[in-house]
Amino acid sequence: MSACDHVKVSINDGVRVIRMDRPEKKNALTIPMYDAIAEALTKANEDPDTRASVLLGVPGAFSAGNDIGEFANMAREGGLGESIIAFLDTLAEAEKPIVAGVDGLAIGVGVTMLFHCDYVVASDRALFKTPFTDLALVPEAASSLLAPRIMGHPKAFELLCIGEAFDAQSFEKAGVINKVTHSDELEPVTMQAASRIAAKPIGAMRMARDLMRKASVEDVKQRIRDEAQSFAQQLQSAEAQAAFAAFFNRK
Repeated sequence: MSACDHVKVSINDGVRVIRMDRPEKKNALTIPMYDAIAEALTKANEDPDTRASVLLGVPGAFSAGNDIGEFANMAREGGLGESIIAFLDTLAEAEKPIVAGVDGLAIGVGVTMLFHCDYVVASDRALFKTPFTDLALVPEAASSLLAPRIMGHPKAFELLCIGEAFDAQSFEKAGVINKVTHSDELEPVTMQAASRIAAKPIGAMRMARDLMRKASVEDVKQRIRDEAQSFAQQLQSAEAQAAFAAFFNRK
């Protein structure tokens, strides 16, 4: 189990399930949650019996992005913070396949973490949005590198720069999602996909995945840092301060 009450970890037949479990806040991520997810993914790397990891949320919410309180701290401190950078590095460095099951809201980092996953299942009520520029900020999680690779520049621009919302069908067409299913079937379908992956010969699976991903790991980690630097710079700008003030006044 995780040391964080809002992240539940279990292992079944070679699949490590990491569940974000803060339904009252739509799984808005706090620093302890980032730390707990990073720890679970690190343990997946180290555990020879773990063959795949699964990221899940709660019914109606995969993740609403950063917690508002933590967001305010970032604004005051002027950056993403070590825990968030460590979490993003752990995604980039994951040695075992990552499967995600997305039901309902996926906002901000709830979207960008998906670009690090190998297989994504979404419910037909899932909604994806990254309101970075609405807050006068920039993309994170190496999404400025990975989203254009996966979606192509035009769709990535819609997502990351315009902040357009995508439904599950649109995200499937854009190449981010592997499968769309009904919300009642989301978790069984997600676990079935993870079990299929876990049943493959582990050495061959790891080698095949490494051939697809390994050459770009350092590029991804460098982009995480480039984005974090731009994020920190933009936090200090007048337009960001005005956007934050308007955002918190609405809240």
